[in-house]
Amino acid sequence: MDRESIVAAGVLLVGDIIFSGGLRIDGEVRGNVRSIDGQAATLVIGEHGCVDGNIEVSRVVIHGLVTGHVHGRDTVELQATARVNCDVEYTAAEILPGAIIQGRLMHRKQTARNEEPRAMLAA
Repeated sequence: MDRESIVAAGVLLVGDIIFSGGLRIDGEVRGNVRSIDGQAATLVIGEHGCVDGNIEVSRVVIHGLVTGHVHGRDTVELQATARVNCDVEYTAAEILPGAIIQGRLMHRKQTARNEEPRAMLAA
């Protein structure tokens, strides 16, 4: 990442975030998070970070809590401390043991974005 912005622990941000480069959330965001005009960008949600809203970025790494809809256009990484209470769309995914998913996992082919996602039930 050439640029990284941070929503620090203890910060509550209410509203949508549109960013480029990289963004790390260690605080709480109540709003949608997406990259500028679909540009390649990385979002990292720290272990104590929380997003209550939709996420649409090329790469997302989740250690904390997400409630909303996650769309990782390229990759979604769910770390062992991740708690995801929503549907997750992905092209490639890495899910570590301990991650909790309460929603559907929907695979999308990278070359065919207009196709409907295939749903997989998460336990």
